[in-house]
Amino acid sequence: MSRLRALGQVAWAFPLIEFSPGRELPLLAGHLDALQEGDLLFALSQHAVEFAHARLQQERQAWPAHPRYFAIGRTTALALHTLSGIDVRYPLDREISEVLLQLPELQSVAGKRALVLRGNGGRELLGDTLRERGAAVTFCECYQRCAKHYDGAEEAMRWQQRGVTTLVVTSGEMLQQLWSLIPQWYRENWLLRCRLLVVSERLANLARELGWQDIGIAENADNDALLRALQ
Repeated sequence: MSRLRALGQVAWAFPLIEFSPGRELPLLAGHLDALQEGDLLFALSQHAVEFAHARLQQERQAWPAHPRYFAIGRTTALALHTLSGIDVRYPLDREISEVLLQLPELQSVAGKRALVLRGNGGRELLGDTLRERGAAVTFCECYQRCAKHYDGAEEAMRWQQRGVTTLVVTSGEMLQQLWSLIPQWYRENWLLRCRLLVVSERLANLARELGWQDIGIAENADNDALLRALQ
């Protein structure tokens, strides 16, 4: 937001989701203790890292040094490295499970334990593929996402009056929620006529199914890639 405004753009944030501690956080320390030399630790979002770290601090625990650390993308990797002091591998291309799974270190994982730090729900591709490759996978729900509630007609009127013509959405959950929130008249006459910027081909396909036509895809989900796509 601040970087867009510094570039002379008029921009607003509209949080669709709230975050709270995950139901499995009390199990985190035990899951980490079970990891041995060469096992795998995955962080799928900054929120997972932040909630996990807060829990470890509360229990006076440190991030273990012996597993190999992986993150879904650069921003999450930087957050995890900053808090743990440990090198974190991440895909240099798109921030999606398909690309993460292409890393050379993840091709031969038979017999390894893999701990995946994530929010509630989400895709199962990473866990399913690691299991197919012979790893024993454990998920730890470090945070929960829940929808924020708004008056959809009131919000749509406000954004339309402000002249909003471009929307940036970074998850399928938020895209679906935004579409459902806005009443049909505003959806047809404003929302679906906006330019939509998303962060993966999968999201672009969902947007097309929902009715958007002017869709851009950023190279990644980080702020630099989003700014490049917006400019």
